[in-house]
Amino acid sequence: MAAQDRVRWDQLYKEQANGFPPADPVLFEFTPPVLDDSEHRALDVAAGIGQNGLWLAAQGYLVDMIDVSRIALLKAQDEMGRRQIRNVNLYQADLDIHEFVPNTYELVCVFRYLKRDLFPQLRSCVRPGGRILYETFNIRYLDFVPGFNPAFLLEIGELAGYFADWKILHNIDGKQMSSLVAIKP
Repeated sequence: MAAQDRVRWDQLYKEQANGFPPADPVLFEFTPPVLDDSEHRALDVAAGIGQNGLWLAAQGYLVDMIDVSRIALLKAQDEMGRRQIRNVNLYQADLDIHEFVPNTYELVCVFRYLKRDLFPQLRSCVRPGGRILYETFNIRYLDFVPGFNPAFLLEIGELAGYFADWKILHNIDGKQMSSLVAIKP
């Protein structure tokens, strides 16, 4: 399955028009500022071409960006060079088998990606006091794209359930997307 996913996403990114999208707005509001010279680590899961990870790097985080698509990561690498950003590690990996190291990241972000059995690892890799920013499509997306596979859509309230024992700062189930920001106890 991973090889098929990689080929599909590589093709999608090859066909994608040039240009670089802005970072997702939830980052602007809920990313803690880097106020000292100590290492602040962030993880961008299913990073794509890296607009979110590169924004975090520009804020002073040491960012690990992971994606299955080599083409997407090459585009991220090109943008890193253009912006002269050095504090990013790019990893091409299959999230079906990738293992995250517990208590590693101050901030983890996931946008437009859903793999339910990854939630325990995502919870584990956030340091105590760190946060997760997660936003992806919910079941209401079917009103706009009826043929979308519902297995990749959150149920209303589902995302908050994965982090019910964390301090939830932001939790919205909108018309198409669900969004959550939570701090690990």
